[in-house]
Amino acid sequence: MGSLYEIPIDKITGVGEKRARLYGKLGIASVGDLIRFYPRTYEDWSVIKSISETTSDEVCCVKACVDIAPASRTVSGGRWLASTRISDDTGFVKLTFFNNPYISRMLYRGREYLFYGKIIDGINGREMVNPQFAESSKSPIIRPIYSQVAGLPSKSIETTMRYGLNMLPEVIRDTIPNDIIEQYNLMDLKTALCRIHFPLSQNDIERSRRRLIFEELLVLVLGLSTIKNMPDKLTSVKITKDYTNEFLTFLPFKLTDAQSKSISDCIADMQKNNVAMNRLVQGDVGSGKTMVAAAVAYTCIKNGFQAAIMAPTEILARQHFESLNNLLSPSGINVGLLTGSVTAKKKTDILEKLECGLIDLLIGTHSLISDNVVFKNLGLVVTDEQHRFGVRQRSTLLAKGANPHLLVMSATPIPRTLALMIYGDLDISIIDELPPGRQIIDTLLIDGSIRERAYNFLKKNIDEGRQCYIVCPAVDNTDSGLKGVEEYAEEIRQKTFADYRVGVLHGKMKTADKDAVMTEFINGNIDILVSTTVVEVGVDVPNATIMMIENAERFGLSQLHQLRGRVGRGENKSYCILVSEAKNPDAVRRLKALCETNDGFKIADEDLKLRGPGDFFGSRQHGLPELKIADLAENVDILHDAQAAAKALRERYINVNDNELRGLRAEVRMLFHSVGTQLN
Repeated sequence: MGSLYEIPIDKITGVGEKRARLYGKLGIASVGDLIRFYPRTYEDWSVIKSISETTSDEVCCVKACVDIAPASRTVSGGRWLASTRISDDTGFVKLTFFNNPYISRMLYRGREYLFYGKIIDGINGREMVNPQFAESSKSPIIRPIYSQVAGLPSKSIETTMRYGLNMLPEVIRDTIPNDIIEQYNLMDLKTALCRIHFPLSQNDIERSRRRLIFEELLVLVLGLSTIKNMPDKLTSVKITKDYTNEFLTFLPFKLTDAQSKSISDCIADMQKNNVAMNRLVQGDVGSGKTMVAAAVAYTCIKNGFQAAIMAPTEILARQHFESLNNLLSPSGINVGLLTGSVTAKKKTDILEKLECGLIDLLIGTHSLISDNVVFKNLGLVVTDEQHRFGVRQRSTLLAKGANPHLLVMSATPIPRTLALMIYGDLDISIIDELPPGRQIIDTLLIDGSIRERAYNFLKKNIDEGRQCYIVCPAVDNTDSGLKGVEEYAEEIRQKTFADYRVGVLHGKMKTADKDAVMTEFINGNIDILVSTTVVEVGVDVPNATIMMIENAERFGLSQLHQLRGRVGRGENKSYCILVSEAKNPDAVRRLKALCETNDGFKIADEDLKLRGPGDFFGSRQHGLPELKIADLAENVDILHDAQAAAKALRERYINVNDNELRGLRAEVRMLFHSVGTQLN
């Protein structure tokens, strides 16, 4: 099937230049890309229910006659509304259509149709809003529903997909060896590709999905294994002396044993066999990862090289600069800051000093990977909050030196088995203890009935000179039942907190505006910051002592723990208040688990038991290749099978002359090429 990736999408009947551009927005450039563009869901018209069999909130298909000719009228906002009623021998359903002025020409009284949509219980009985429909004489089928862009609806993609599948060869070579297919009872590749798009039954969907998920995870596991076993990159950054003890003399506190162990791991890596360090330091919120990075950077710089620290936000980069500059400048180390807001004159000065070696440590945001940033002799790259950066960004910064050492840091506690999966190309150090004096945060679970009491608790703390966060899961109220941050902030400004200074922060704001709000909060000019999860990775605000999280059940445990880590960073007692109306036993159990421990690794393990690994794998946020059908949160069992199969195949896979695995190796190369990793 490899040759289909060489056939442009506009070679398919009905796809011209304009439509090809729309397909490009979906990442589809070739016929091969199209065939691997899987449905996101299905409409199952194959199971027809009588009206009496339907239940409220059920999505289903019914066969019924139109009782009343559709009546149309305009309503507020100039919208067009049409209504009618359908019935079968067991009952009737009211239909409502919005913004379809042609419905009276499409549905006729006395005729029988298939109607597909969600059944709801209305005031006058069962209802369906904007259902799909077709003449009852048409064969009921399971229809694929695809992700779409404006101008390219799912139905058009469905039509194009039929043409694309017809271009498959009569016989295609399977990527998976026959013995593995038989052992794991998998569909053959061609059948799976046809059935995933046009299934004849629910069993077709399940079996084709399992086959394609298995294949994708097998390719992923083999690729990560290949990366792990690739020869280490030789580096010209020779670290001959360990300056850790000298660095420790600058610290006004003692490092934890876990911090010291992580530093030792890094220094040992940098002194080993002239190869580049490739290490992850993973530690809980507030565990002191920055001091580990500072110690490693100090040794690198004292050996005659430069170091760079890349942070995900400007305000976090600025905080790193201020703390590390104060710590390191007395030793004669020059620290620079490069972010988007640095003036042109200042930027020119920084870049000139960097290129001639007068800046030893450069701290910044994505600005560090700009083409005009040139180091004299870059020896160490540190990426803070690694899950915010992709592989390409990391690689671009590394390319500014002669294979410099790499240290990546993550504050997301991840069970070790998952960490090995996510960071397949990195060695791992774990900081599993907090520095002395770090506040234990009391976490409370409440429902809305005592929200006012919680508000009064916030007022008491603010009146004592403290500050608070309130976190909402939504930016606006488009998600039913949720208040967005703007609406929430305005409501408490007008009512409960009219005498207090309330700020708003969310991801849709411009970067400069977000930084301005956060700076105001740091400076104490905002009492309550109403925010989305953009504060999850943020700066230290020691004066913030309470975090109140609305609709807490909407978040994963690990994310709640990350959010909670924004408080308890000063000397005052701190609290996290989880507000939830959840009645689901699993949801309640999850939230109670957070109340019982502040240990991020215990929380991660509990989250893994309750939810699978979904919280640890965002959309490509960990630098993994983008998966088209597999979901590491949902497909744990298939992942285990794929890992076992990969283990069995490894010796054969290493043998590049094994012709049976040629297709599998091609899939591995293709998957990892998407994130800039070249595999042999």
